[in-house]
Amino acid sequence: MKFDYLIVGAGLSGSVLAERIASQLNKKVLVVDKKEHIAGHCFDYPHESGIMIHKFGPHIFHTNIKKVWDYLSKFTKWHLYFHKVLAVVEGKKVPVPFNLNSIYQLFPKKYSVTLEELLIKNFGYGIKIPILKLKNHSNPEIIFLADYIYKNVFLGYTLKQWNLKPEELDFTVTSRVPVYISRDDRYFQDTYQGIPLNGYTQLVKNILNHKNITVLLDTDYARLPMDINYKKIIFTGPIDEFFEYKHGELPYRSLRFEYIEIRKDFFQEVAQVNYPNNYDFTRITEFKHFLDTDTKMTVIAQEFSEEYQIGKNDPYYPIPRKENDEIYLKYKNEAEKQNGKVFFVGRLADYKYYNMDQTVAVALTVFEKNIAT
Repeated sequence: MKFDYLIVGAGLSGSVLAERIASQLNKKVLVVDKKEHIAGHCFDYPHESGIMIHKFGPHIFHTNIKKVWDYLSKFTKWHLYFHKVLAVVEGKKVPVPFNLNSIYQLFPKKYSVTLEELLIKNFGYGIKIPILKLKNHSNPEIIFLADYIYKNVFLGYTLKQWNLKPEELDFTVTSRVPVYISRDDRYFQDTYQGIPLNGYTQLVKNILNHKNITVLLDTDYARLPMDINYKKIIFTGPIDEFFEYKHGELPYRSLRFEYIEIRKDFFQEVAQVNYPNNYDFTRITEFKHFLDTDTKMTVIAQEFSEEYQIGKNDPYYPIPRKENDEIYLKYKNEAEKQNGKVFFVGRLADYKYYNMDQTVAVALTVFEKNIAT
């Protein structure tokens, strides 16, 4: 069998590129994936109760990029959903990102008014401030608040998720969940937010549904049958794996989940509750909230962060630190020597912490600038 492109990975990056090449260039594409399913870490499946389970942790689509929203909307209808997250702090469940409502729930009202006025006076309303920046402020009351938030919200969660302190990670990580000077309890403020109405797996299935696309699952690209030929490769897996770890392994964090079925309508108030200071798990997700499933039971997942070990678990998050970036740059230099025969795309191939919309945006850009031209 002859193909124009071999795409390694049937997640968002690989699927979007396969669809673009197949539909816009009328080229034959073979998509292979080691997993037994499509959609990568976006994979979801219906529980016997009808609840859609996100197997690899909660995925909430959000974007300000209209082009990305419009593209995906060709393949799915959306359940409009605003994600809200609570964190257990001193026995109370308060909104995160930490905001003005969080302050009023944790501190006496009179002191909360003082803190609110100070924050608005120094930063303005509707502003997001990274916690480490807040800690460096000159006002003693703001420093007190910053230290409180750091200790009770950021430190424990970061240690559990990354096995590192916030200061030991790249600034981009701690700025992902800032302190939000607002009464808006939504986790994201993007223009477009939602969950695919029939799930992410069905979305990806729709994207891959083209006569020019062939999908092989449970297949290692390095062990393809000899009669399969292709001209170019798009690789969406770990870039260090492609080059057989010649410059050393790139470190990742992995995740483990424990699922619990509960015979009650709801377990918690919102889909996600974080536990920065209690228990070994980082958070509990209750999937029923995502699509408002009407059922008399619920399913939750306790999420545990752990070190990635090749062959034992999956790589989830690149660890953004200077020494890791230096290793990645060596692999990037190797990638640039491929003379347009191999393209590296996606979170694992680019060693970057992409959101889903960024993943799609990057794939569309690679197609337009590097493949379609």
